[in-house]
Parts: sequence; C-alpha cells; structure tokens
Amino acid sequence: MMMTKTFCYICMIVMGAMFSACDGKEKQCANIEADSLSAAPRYAKGYSVKVLDNGVRLIDVADPQDDEEKMPVSYHFALVERGTEAEVPEGYTKVEVPIDRTLVMTMLQLSNFTALDALDIVRGITGTKNLFNKDIRLRVKDGRMVKIGMEGNFDTELILAAHPEVIFISPFKRGGYDAIKETGITLIPHLGYKELTPLGQAEWIRFVGMFIGKEHEADSIFAGIEHRYNDLKEKVANSFGETGGKSPTVFSGEMHGGNWYAVGGKNSLAQIFRDAGAHYVFDNDDTGGVNIEFEEMYAAAANADYWRILNSYEGDFSYEALKASEPRNELFKAFKEKKVIYCNMKQTPYYEKSPVMPDVLLSDLVAIFHPELMPADYEPTFYRMLK
Repeated sequence: MMMTKTFCYICMIVMGAMFSACDGKEKQCANIEADSLSAAPRYAKGYSVKVLDNGVRLIDVADPQDDEEKMPVSYHFALVERGTEAEVPEGYTKVEVPIDRTLVMTMLQLSNFTALDALDIVRGITGTKNLFNKDIRLRVKDGRMVKIGMEGNFDTELILAAHPEVIFISPFKRGGYDAIKETGITLIPHLGYKELTPLGQAEWIRFVGMFIGKEHEADSIFAGIEHRYNDLKEKVANSFGETGGKSPTVFSGEMHGGNWYAVGGKNSLAQIFRDAGAHYVFDNDDTGGVNIEFEEMYAAAANADYWRILNSYEGDFSYEALKASEPRNELFKAFKEKKVIYCNMKQTPYYEKSPVMPDVLLSDLVAIFHPELMPADYEPTFYRMLK
C-alpha cells in the first residue's frame, strides 16, 4: 500500500512539476520536448540514443565510468516498432518494441518497472529479500513472477519457462550470464548503478520506457524528479551564498569482516552529499569503493560532523548496537555527538524505491544537514537521525 501511494503521489505531481519548471523557461521546455522524441539522456552517461529517419531508435550502452578493463565492449540495440519492417544497421541487435515479457536482475531495475506501473511485463526476478512490495510478493507466490536464482547461479530452466523476450542484466556484478547467452535471449545491460550522479541513475527509467512503450510516462516521471531535485539543490547552494555558511562533513559505512567499504569522492553517494550541502570526507577521483582498514577511516573521519549508515538490522538499531559491532566506533565525533544518519533496509524499502526517488533522498539529507531549509513538519522517508 505504501509503495502504491508513493508512486501515485509521484504521478499526480509530475505534470505540475513539468509545467512549473517550464514557466518562463521556454528554451528549457523545448529541450525537454525534443528529448522526449528520442529519449536522449540529459544526465545518464551509460547510454545514448539516436533516431533514424525510418523511425528506428538506436541505443548504445557503455560503462558510465569508462572502465574498459571491467567492460571492454559496448552494446548496441536497434528498437523497431513491433509489426513493422525496417532496416537495422550492421552491429546492432534488433529488438521489437514494446516488449511484453522480461526478467530483471536488480532492485534498481525493478524500481523502474514499478514506477512505470509495468509489473505485468516482469515475469521473473532474482529474489525477494528485503522486498516490501506486496503486489510483487503476491505475483511470486501465485507464479506470475518466478525467482530465477541469484547472479552466478541462475536456473536456466526457469528462465526459459518464463519465455522472456529480453533480459535486463547487470554485467559488472557476479555474472553467470554465459548459460543465459546460450539460450539466445537478448540481454540488455542496465547500468544505472554505475552512474556517478543521482539524476543519472534515476534517468535509466527513460531507458526502460523505450523498451516497454512507456516513453512519455518515463519522461514525465523523470521531469518531475529532475525539477524537484534541482530546485532543492539550487536552494541549498543559494543559502550558502547568502549566509556564507560552512558545509558539515560526513562519512559513510561501517566495519564488516575486518574492513570498511568506503566509496570514492566521485561516487553518486558523494555527489548527493555535496548537493545536500555537505562535504564528503574522501575528496578523491575514485568512482567506486574500496575496502580499507579501520585506522584509515578513522584518520579521515574522526572529526566528521555526521556518519551515514545503511544496513539490514533485525530489530531497532542503536548506538549501543553500533558500539557492540566495533568498540572503536565510539571514538568518532559523530558517534559521541549522536549524529548518525541511519536507514534500516529491514524496515525501509531503500533499494526498492530510492533509485527513482533521488529527490526524496536529497530532501532527507537537507533536512538533516540544513533543517532551516525544510518545512518544520518535514517527515523523512529513508534517512533519520539514529536515536
């Protein structure tokens, strides 16, 4: 119910956001209208779009981070309207659209279909761990969706039985796609999780929209996300210009198995911290994340103002639990001053919803870093201060 209400809310306010964004900005609106014709991305770096004179839409997919070692090849698709004949350029895989049946591998991908009210097209998912959506759980229970196994250990028989026309994959993860390739089913890389900006990640909803015949819905939803995100980002930036305020510092993660996973300074998480008016402790050019020892994290973040934690914890997480997991955690300034920003994925559908709600993530963080910029009665969706 919560999921349905949230996305209905998005849909109701999207069109108003688009028109208000266009008020007095004719050039910006013209660009949005032109982009709607081709779904050419404005923020996403992992795909590009070109529309041929015969109506065929060419989509090129490549690593948003330009990492040729991890992804030495790019992918090329030619979307052809179902039931029509059109020449496809050499090197492009023909896909008749709109597709009717597909499988998805990640929550990020699934969030796109949920936001577009297109779950009927999804005939299989990898699992239901931490899945809150009751509709999807019901579909799995009654067989409308199948669980195809996890990456690296897919059940090929179940995949074939679902009769997907295409399968959306995440080629950088654990993989295991060789067996699927042998089925002859077209694999579509969805690289939203590799984008380095929150809006870039969210814009992959437009990528999915092209394959399922919901381009206009995807454009409208994203236009609303974009408008709300950039408005708040600009509000934060302007407030600093007016007050000359200082940005609070923030770090992220916690110890697991003797190491701390720390994302780089060019990661989308670091970007949303900056957009929310905070300074991430690692100001480097790393795009992904690396495992570091506690001492290295402490050297960088001992005096940081805030500490962001996202985990799956049975029950109610607390400062006592945080200390119990690693006694040295109490040494951080953010621990001492009770400024831990927290989201429990056991209680909140973070990965299920947040990929298409970066504007809400930004609002949550601004409400913490700069509460004076948000309504006094603001109710957070994902991030709250740990009690």
